[in-house]
Amino acid sequence: MASAPSNTTPSAGAPGAVHRPDTARDLVKILVAGPFGVGKTTLIDSVSEIRPLHTEEHLSEASAEVDDLAGVRDKSTTTVAIDFGRISLPGDVVLYLFGTPGQERFRALWDDIAYGALGALVLVDSRRLDASFDVLGLVEESGLPYAVAFNAFPDAPRHYGAERLRQALDLEPGTPMVTCDARDPDSSIDALLALVDHLIGHDPVEAR
Repeated sequence: MASAPSNTTPSAGAPGAVHRPDTARDLVKILVAGPFGVGKTTLIDSVSEIRPLHTEEHLSEASAEVDDLAGVRDKSTTTVAIDFGRISLPGDVVLYLFGTPGQERFRALWDDIAYGALGALVLVDSRRLDASFDVLGLVEESGLPYAVAFNAFPDAPRHYGAERLRQALDLEPGTPMVTCDARDPDSSIDALLALVDHLIGHDPVEAR
């Protein structure tokens, strides 16, 4: 899998040691994308082996006028730059997870955050599928391979079939779709592994 090489290994306590495990061989940048309030921060919190970095601010009355709070009325904070976490996978692969803001007003940050990423995990809320269209459009415009993970909110509809969801989001047949609970580390890791498998299959030459 193409990634930034790790030619030197910092000793414990040295600058950068927290960001590069001693056994790291492949360092892979992954975006965790999705609309406002879909669970990106929660997913990164659940899997990160380091203390996650968050750039969150409390929602204000002014932001309520520009951010669509439909379906997320209980949300009190929002990511204004990035979330960041790290997880090591078998095979000495380390994923650096960059959570992207989900609101249209932060679109200008997209190119900077996406630079150097190999793929994206797009979180979707099946209660408000239309909220995901803009983010999916950004990911597709960037040319990044991606997988879709439906975050299992307690009141999410259960009657949608996989093909109906694929058609509603206008996904290509080969785009992986999984269901996950962003609060659960194992479930979130399974979603990330679905993306990694897709990346390996997307470019097998680079993957080797």
